[in-house]
Amino acid sequence: MRFFRPILIGLLLISLSCSLLAYQGQGMFQQEDGQDFLPRNVRKQAEWIFTRFRYSTGGEGYGRFRRWAADYPKSDHQFVQGVRRLTRIDTQVAEQVVDADNDEIYNWPWIFIEDAGAWNINPQQAARLREYLQRGGFLMFDDTHGAYEWNRMVQGIHMILPDRFIEDLTDQDEIFHVLFDVVDRFQIPGTRYIWGGRRYTPDSRVPKWLGIRDDKGRIIVAICHNSDVGDAWEWADSPNYPEKSTTLAFRLGINYIIYGMTH
Repeated sequence: MRFFRPILIGLLLISLSCSLLAYQGQGMFQQEDGQDFLPRNVRKQAEWIFTRFRYSTGGEGYGRFRRWAADYPKSDHQFVQGVRRLTRIDTQVAEQVVDADNDEIYNWPWIFIEDAGAWNINPQQAARLREYLQRGGFLMFDDTHGAYEWNRMVQGIHMILPDRFIEDLTDQDEIFHVLFDVVDRFQIPGTRYIWGGRRYTPDSRVPKWLGIRDDKGRIIVAICHNSDVGDAWEWADSPNYPEKSTTLAFRLGINYIIYGMTH
């Protein structure tokens, strides 16, 4: 037994090390085209995969700060963990990044778009996103603040859906009741407002919950304006971030997933 004990301990340590490496591999980055870094995609069958939209800003480019990747990847990881814990949705543990230049966009039924107040899409990309929505896809927009970012986001949305209008969602809309009853909606703060010292401008103080419907009345685009849901996901593990805001952010996101995939 004394001879086998060190061997057993060694095997356990090797197994633990492999498990840790496998877990860390889900959040590692691989270089693409020598300059950009995207997560390694874990290929497995799953009902839902967190998919983040990758866009160009036109001026900044992919080499500098990437507005589409704000809060990434921690926000995505922690939200996925919440979905796995709070629902029975078969969820892949690693996130996916996709852009409208690739037909792979049609593989993902639910796509998250961060800070579209900085995006720049061309007519070809808009047409692909339009077809994506016509095929039954769902877009969630988050983290735009104020009139300038709103107008920049809406300009792109009108390219995608020129014949649709954006409407306020109400407490009666089913999207707020598919799993959680989300009727007490308030502004979800970004860390730059609660820790970074930035003040809300007059045009960014009131949160907006908006949507776009198709011909059958199904919401195909959900917009969280003057709130930062992604920051609440990212800092859900921080005792300094408001727990009430985190709770609302997770409930909203989960409702949007279930609604988008069942309607």
